[in-house]
Amino acid sequence: MGVNNYTYTGEALTASFEGRKYQAYQDSRGTWTIGVGHTGPEVHEGLVWTDAQIDSAFLADSQWAQSTVNQEVTVPITQDENNALVDLIFNIGRGNFDSSTLLRELNAGQYELAAAQFDRWDRSGGVELAGLLRRRQAETALFEQGESFISG
Repeated sequence: MGVNNYTYTGEALTASFEGRKYQAYQDSRGTWTIGVGHTGPEVHEGLVWTDAQIDSAFLADSQWAQSTVNQEVTVPITQDENNALVDLIFNIGRGNFDSSTLLRELNAGQYELAAAQFDRWDRSGGVELAGLLRRRQAETALFEQGESFISG
C-alpha cells in the first residue's frame, strides 16, 4: 500500500500533450479519443462533447491515475514527482505502470534510476514517436524537479 495521498495538480501538463478535442478522433494507434485524451467504449466516430463533458471525463480519468500512484508507490514522493507519475499513468495505463521497471526502481528507493525510465515509454505500437518522447522528457524534468527525497 502506498504512503502518499496526493491530488493531481498537473492538469496543464496533461492538457498540453493531449490537447482538448471536442470531436472524437483516432489517436496514433487508431483508438477513438475525445476531450483530454479520453478513450473508452462510448467514444466513436462523430461523437462531439461539450466543455462540461470534457471536464467531467478528465476529472475521472486523472483520478484513476492518481489513485494508482497513491496505491502503488510505497516510498515518499513530492507533489512534482506525483504529477509526473500521474501524467505517465494517464498516458500508458495502470497495467503498464504496475509492471514497469520505473515503479520497481522507485519503490526500491532508487529515484534517479526511476527517473531514467520515463524515456522508455516513447513508443506507440512499437514505433518511437517524437511527441511521446517530448512528453516523457517533460515528465522526467518535472519528476527530477521534486528531488527532495533523492539520496546520493
